[in-house]
Amino acid sequence: MARTCLVAAICTGFRRASTSNVRTVSAFQMATTRTWSITNPSSCLGVNTALSMSSTTTSSDVTSTGSVIKRVKTVDAQPSDEVVAIKGWVRTVRKQKTLAFVEVNDGSSLSGIQCVLPFDSIDDSTKEEINKLTTGCSVEVHGQIVKSQGGKQSVEVSASNLRIVGACPGENYPLAKKRHSLEYLRTIAHLRPRTNTVAAVARVRSTLAGAIHQFFQDSGFVYVQTPLITASDCEGAGEMFRVTTLDLDKVSELPLLEDEESGDKTDGVDYKEDFFGKPAYLTVSGQLGGETHACALGDVYTFGPTFRAENSQTTRHLAEFNMVEPEMAFADLESAMNNAESMLQFVVSQVLEKCDEDLTFFNKFYDKGLKDSLGKLVNKPFARISYREAVQYLQEEIAKDPSKWQFPDVEFGTDLATEHERWLAETKFKSCVFVYNYPKTIKAFYMRDNEEDGGETVNAMDLLVPGVGELVGGSQREERLDVLEAKLEAMNLDKEDYWWYLDLRRFGSVPHAGYGLGFERLVTYVCGIENIRDAIAFPRYPGNAEF
Repeated sequence: MARTCLVAAICTGFRRASTSNVRTVSAFQMATTRTWSITNPSSCLGVNTALSMSSTTTSSDVTSTGSVIKRVKTVDAQPSDEVVAIKGWVRTVRKQKTLAFVEVNDGSSLSGIQCVLPFDSIDDSTKEEINKLTTGCSVEVHGQIVKSQGGKQSVEVSASNLRIVGACPGENYPLAKKRHSLEYLRTIAHLRPRTNTVAAVARVRSTLAGAIHQFFQDSGFVYVQTPLITASDCEGAGEMFRVTTLDLDKVSELPLLEDEESGDKTDGVDYKEDFFGKPAYLTVSGQLGGETHACALGDVYTFGPTFRAENSQTTRHLAEFNMVEPEMAFADLESAMNNAESMLQFVVSQVLEKCDEDLTFFNKFYDKGLKDSLGKLVNKPFARISYREAVQYLQEEIAKDPSKWQFPDVEFGTDLATEHERWLAETKFKSCVFVYNYPKTIKAFYMRDNEEDGGETVNAMDLLVPGVGELVGGSQREERLDVLEAKLEAMNLDKEDYWWYLDLRRFGSVPHAGYGLGFERLVTYVCGIENIRDAIAFPRYPGNAEF
């Protein structure tokens, strides 16, 4: 009998194994539908290892006659004469005199599937299992998928067998069958994916992520993974998490810098003795790293986690979040806006096509106009206005009744607040709107100065969407070495920390542009939910790093 090695990544020589070569021999294997077997276990750490994969099934997937029962996900359930297996978690149980109804959800769809178990056609062990069923327990059901006799679902399972895989004590299960607030669900984030809302968010999020990759891959972009640990502050804002291996529990033993003249110890920590030999941080953006590859590969994009140590408890901010950041060589700001518009229209259209049941749920319980607004995003061209025009529109509107505004003072140089952004998108234009050419004083150092207005503005843009405000921020990057060096100096940023970034301007510099899309903000917008903490599996924010 072939042994099973769980550390398969270090072995080579994969080949398919016939079902007869592999047996399921442990509780772990019983819970899986695939096993990896090594026909020569002694060579697991060497070469020429014959590692084989078998699509074996669990013992419950094989009938008494030896035939294999195929597992079907509820989202794919169609009427058939074939006996199939449904595996999931019990939502509800209703027992009558002659039969039982068990609603099972496997996470593949919002509605799950109803399993009907007539008492006169099931065995005694299944009847005993039905008596033990509680909300939340995991089960495996065998039966035929048939057209439903009820009106709430199109198909159901005419079940012949049910067994409990994992019990769930009903008396202390935190997700009793009732509506829970999203605030409460955040305290049990390890269980909240079992609720309709969070499961639907997860499915929409997955579809969005896949569509983003599809858009850029189909557009000829190269996917680049930039580092999470950096010595550079991309935004120049200083709101970064420090990475260190120094023992902060022993402050008195921290290595300290010496004064160059006196040789006395100072209060500053000597990071030359730290792991990286210099101060290091969690990145706030993959943009700078992305630019290095754009200046060689043409069009690239990053999609990964970023971090910001901003002490904010708003519904729009997280300390850990994901950014989508394309960079395009030989491109200007208009190219970036065109790409962002096309990308958003594509990914939202994919969600409308593939997640209709989930969007209908959000439309019913969270945002009555959600599907209409998403349709408008896909079909209506985005508006485009300059920052100066945006300020003028806001000043005219605020003058009508300043008391209605939390931030009524708007002038050139004002960093627009969410209420300003949402008014422009929701009321003034009733659509997504690009605002471009922002004052240089409120934007990052790497954005290209505009020459036509005396250098007051930079070639930057924000995309504002109804219900959210800013969703995308981008710019043409400053490709002129002398101008970029001057900007670093003006913002008190050490040029030595950006030597490699400046090299891109020394050696074959080209005009290039890009933007960043906050992925969780996109999820909140597409799902119509208000709080960004419900758009990510385990939200990180000031005072919370649970789970």
